Amino acid sequence: MENQNANPEQKVQSQPAVKTRTRSSLRFLLWAVVEAILVLGLWVGFQHMRVSYSQAYKAVDGPLVSPQEVSALSAENRAFQAIAKAVLPGVVNISTTRMVKTNPQNMFPFFNDPLFRQFFGPGFQGTPQPQKEQSLGSGIIISPNGYIVTNNHVIDQATEIKVTLADKRELKGKLVGTDPKTDIAVIKIEASGLSVVPWGDSRELKPGEIVMAFGSPFGLNQTVTKGIVSATGRSNIGIENYEDFIQTDAAINPGNSGGPLVNINGELVGINTAILSAGQSMTSQGGFNGIGFAIPSNMARPVAESLIRNGKVVRAWLGVTIENVTPAIARTSGLKEATGAIVSSVEPGSPAAEAGIKRGDIVLDLDGAPIENRSQLAWRVSQTPLGQVAHLKVWRGDSAIALDVKVAEMPKTVGEQGENAPPEGGEFTNVLNGISVQNLTREMARQLNLPMGTTGVVITDVKAGSAADDAGLQRGDVIQEVNRQEVRTVDDFNRIAAKIGKADTVLLLVNRGGSSIYIGLSVEGQ
Repeated sequence: MENQNANPEQKVQSQPAVKTRTRSSLRFLLWAVVEAILVLGLWVGFQHMRVSYSQAYKAVDGPLVSPQEVSALSAENRAFQAIAKAVLPGVVNISTTRMVKTNPQNMFPFFNDPLFRQFFGPGFQGTPQPQKEQSLGSGIIISPNGYIVTNNHVIDQATEIKVTLADKRELKGKLVGTDPKTDIAVIKIEASGLSVVPWGDSRELKPGEIVMAFGSPFGLNQTVTKGIVSATGRSNIGIENYEDFIQTDAAINPGNSGGPLVNINGELVGINTAILSAGQSMTSQGGFNGIGFAIPSNMARPVAESLIRNGKVVRAWLGVTIENVTPAIARTSGLKEATGAIVSSVEPGSPAAEAGIKRGDIVLDLDGAPIENRSQLAWRVSQTPLGQVAHLKVWRGDSAIALDVKVAEMPKTVGEQGENAPPEGGEFTNVLNGISVQNLTREMARQLNLPMGTTGVVITDVKAGSAADDAGLQRGDVIQEVNRQEVRTVDDFNRIAAKIGKADTVLLLVNRGGSSIYIGLSVEGQ
């Protein structure tokens, strides 16, 4: 019985243990499920990140430009390649030889040494010796039978001209004609069936337009550069007499002179001529600074055709000396803008004199086209057919008038162009302060190379930093007019100068070395 009583107790005591094991199993299963969910979540997250990073890397490693953009760029590249392929056969290299005389004393400084001179005698000076000088440039074939246009400075004074074609053939060049006023020259080679660079219309060029320059910079034949038109109508640079340059940032260097500047149609729109380097315009020195100049085709073509046809250039002529209209001149003349060209002298018996053009007239318009500056007027007149009547709009006094001028051929003797302060140290309170003048004597006029009968007062001193100095007045200049009033003596000059206000602008007519020019003075400078 005792054994029977013990077993029930044991059974009763063992039941909690079973329940405990059950609870432990449930907790283990729950944790297993949670861990599985966490692992699954981490795995899913990792896979998502892997895919995302993979896509990101693919985006970085893949093409940065769309197929459409690639196609457009490829088409543009093919276009430039096509232009170069078409133009290069018409571009030649020109090498010249000229004879120059050099003084041995310059070549060998010891010739000036006292001991050397004592040995050879005091009269020894050295004899100038001829030396060969070679230069390189470029040219453009403009006809299949061998006519080539280039710059005048490329072949100037050349005794030998050698032309190298794109196919490496070397031929002798013969000079056809030159025009130093535009820096254009034409040479001829004996050949036929040559590739030609077709003429284009430079008037259609606009700033920002893409252009390509060809040539032989530093002797590197068949070189191509690309850029844009930076500006058109550049003048007063001091390179040539007739200036209407195309400015470009296409690389132009020594040796490019005479080579073509073409548009995107492969047409000749300019002839590479000069670069701006170290603050100066240069045709054969310096290096590329992003500013190059080309003669526009519409200027070069008629010159080249005239040289081929006549061996010279026949130009029309008015018979006036002209200057640019500065802001000071515009203000004294009553013009709102500094535009046009002011007449500083009229040659007796010239077409201008017969038409009634007077000194001080400002030409604003030629045949309905506005005139911006002196260079533009000179060039447009020179291209007017001989005997044709040119219609001018001229500003005279305070109003515009119309004048008709029948142009004539420019004579061979015509040049390439076609006081402000008190004496004896006195001072004015206007822009004339800073200049000293005295009466012009016959001896002074002779020394200054002035024509007989020249009158006025001669400048004897210009104060540094004065308005006159800023305007470019110099010792030896002869003042003939102040604000269009004639000046013959110092008394005339002082009387007129005393009536000028402190802030007034003054217009002077100055004779410099025999040429009359207008110069404007103002408190703001020119």
